[in-house]
Amino acid sequence: MYIKCWGSRGSIPVSGKEYIKYGGDTTCLEIRTKDDRLIIVDAGTGIRRLGNQMVKEGRYKCDIIFTHAHWDHLMGFPFFKPVYLPRCEIQMQGCPFAQKYVETMLTRVMSQPNFPVRYADIMARISYEPACAPHFDIGSVTVIPIRLSHPNQGSGYKFIEDGKTFVFLTDNELGYTHRGGLSFDSYRAFSEGADLFMHDAEYTEEEYKVTKQWGHSVYTAALELAIKAKVKKFGLFHLNQDRTDQGVDQMVEECQQIVAKRDAKLECFAVGADMSFVL
Repeated sequence: MYIKCWGSRGSIPVSGKEYIKYGGDTTCLEIRTKDDRLIIVDAGTGIRRLGNQMVKEGRYKCDIIFTHAHWDHLMGFPFFKPVYLPRCEIQMQGCPFAQKYVETMLTRVMSQPNFPVRYADIMARISYEPACAPHFDIGSVTVIPIRLSHPNQGSGYKFIEDGKTFVFLTDNELGYTHRGGLSFDSYRAFSEGADLFMHDAEYTEEEYKVTKQWGHSVYTAALELAIKAKVKKFGLFHLNQDRTDQGVDQMVEECQQIVAKRDAKLECFAVGADMSFVL
C-alpha cells in the first residue's frame, strides 16, 4: 500500500514562505493498492495537484472516499481535471453518507452563482455506492469506517492490505464527544497497532480553551491516543491554517520529547504535502 499526502492543512488553504515545508493545501490523500487501484480520500484543494498528476500519467479511474462534508474537504473538487474528461471513471464510496447525499453535496459545491461550471456538465462517468457498509474492499485493500467526533458527523477509516494497517482520523475531537461520536477508548481500540496512524492535531492546549467543541483535537491528546494504541508511526494532521512551519516543528519536537520520556516505541512527525509512505 502506497500513501501520499497532497494536502494536510485545516479549514482553509494558505500560502507564503512560512508554509513551504508542510504545504498549504487542504485535505487530500492518495492510496495506491498492490493491484494498482487508486483511492482518493477527500477533495480538499490538494486534489487539484493530484488530478494534474493523474492526467499526466494517463490514469482515468479512481475511487473517492469522503470523511465529511465540510467545505475544506470538498473545495478542490471543481478543480479536479479528470472529472471533465469523458474517459474518466470515478466510483464514489458511500461513506459517511448515503448515495443521494454525496451527489447532492457535490452539486452544491458547483452550484451557481458559486461556480460557473455546473455539476451536470461533468464529463466523467461517476457511480455511487448506495450506503456505507461496516467494511468493504477496494481492490486488495479492505476499508473499515468509524464514526468521528465532529460537528455534523463524519467517518474515519482503517485501510488494511497484506496485514499492514493505515488509520486516518482527521477532524476528530478527543476532548469532547459530538453527536454520533465515540469514546477515546473506542478510537484507541480501532487504531490498535496501526503501522501508520494520522490524527487531527489542530490545536495547542491554550488555543483549545477557546476552540473546544469546534471538532478538532489538541496535538498532545492525539499523541496520547497514538501511544496508548501502540501505533508504529504517528503523523500530526489537519495542521492549523495559522501554524507556520516553525510552529509545526515545535509541536513535533515536544511530541518527540514526550515519546522519549515515556519510552514509547513510535515514530512521531507532522504530515506535510508530498510526503509519502509505503506499507
